[in-house]
Amino acid sequence: MRTKDTVEALEAGYDASHRVYEICGIVATTTTGLWLLGRLVEAAPPLWWCAPALVLGLLGADLVSGVVHWGFDTWGDLDTPLVGKLAIRAFRQHHLDPHVMLGHDFIETNGHNITLALALTTAGLLCGAEQHAFAALSLLMMAVCVAFTSQIHKWAHMTRPPRLVRALQHTGLVLSPAHHARHHVAPHRASFCITTGWLNGALAATRTFERLERLVERTTGVRPRRDG
Repeated sequence: MRTKDTVEALEAGYDASHRVYEICGIVATTTTGLWLLGRLVEAAPPLWWCAPALVLGLLGADLVSGVVHWGFDTWGDLDTPLVGKLAIRAFRQHHLDPHVMLGHDFIETNGHNITLALALTTAGLLCGAEQHAFAALSLLMMAVCVAFTSQIHKWAHMTRPPRLVRALQHTGLVLSPAHHARHHVAPHRASFCITTGWLNGALAATRTFERLERLVERTTGVRPRRDG
């Protein structure tokens, strides 16, 4: 099958049911996120907590983006239950044509990640903003960063993203095009973190993903996918 046909087939995998799932996820995460924010405002934690909570949230989101990205790039296929057509499809399509995502609207770009962030906003509510405000604030920050990781990723592929985004990319607060370009060198086995990219150096230096691949292969017999 030609690459063009493969890209089109993968794009066709985004159907109406997937979009309904994403819209429901956006509503649920937004609702719980605003609820958590309201409880944090009522708890009135010290303002100086905001900066470390933001940094912790960014680091957590960057790590999650790397682990999830590595997982979907390395294991499974389109027939994998639950995540095959839901997530692996999009990652494999992106490697074939990195610019397809530039034509996606807000929901298609961000819906899945926003839905995943529901786990974090729910955890923040369950941990108790009044008793554990720092943890709740960190989880809320992480939820926001996870929710918009795909948007940050999309900006890294734009020729001219918005001016404010370019400034954030230049300062390293969000993923930059130059940093992300390392991942798009076949076979796509480096720089998996796509929120800020801060953790890519440490993960590469410790060979974290290579060690995990060997561990999974030894314990399950399943060989990692290495063809990009």
